[in-house]
Amino acid sequence: MGRLILVTGGARSGKSDFALQLAQSLPAPRCFIATCPVVDSEMDERVARHREERAGAEWQTVEEQTAIVAILLARQDHPVCLIDCLTLWVNNLLYLAEQSGKIFSDSEMRQQCDLLIQAAGVHHGAVICVTNEVGMGIVPDNPAARVYRDLVGRCNRMLAAAASEVYLVSCGIPLRLK
Repeated sequence: MGRLILVTGGARSGKSDFALQLAQSLPAPRCFIATCPVVDSEMDERVARHREERAGAEWQTVEEQTAIVAILLARQDHPVCLIDCLTLWVNNLLYLAEQSGKIFSDSEMRQQCDLLIQAAGVHHGAVICVTNEVGMGIVPDNPAARVYRDLVGRCNRMLAAAASEVYLVSCGIPLRLK
């Protein structure tokens, strides 16, 4: 039975650093599943900097924007898998649906989360998921942003309910919620 851990917090709160430290306290080899699409040179620099941070710590990095469940299932031999981040994963799923002329609904979000939770449940080690807390600010002024906020909220709630541990990171300080 896998160990599912959710780490959430605001932008630049230190959640990814905390998740990395937590993962590095667990046995190697480790798999880092990166969901970030590289869309410009600034993002390319960020991705390169993050790769350097993991260098020499027995990490295997897999860059996958949507099919994270398949990657997780294929990495059963890794005692720890870190998915960073679910917020971008939701964004990427929305974008993929939009490019196909489809609507990515709440029920589809639930289905994707169920698959992720099931994959984490059969993983032979720890699965650490990083996500942003997007529901603590103002209500977005446009329908697309509200849909995105709602889907991320759904994802976060489902993963938190299934997780054995949940951490909220604020100002670099992790608070264990569960």
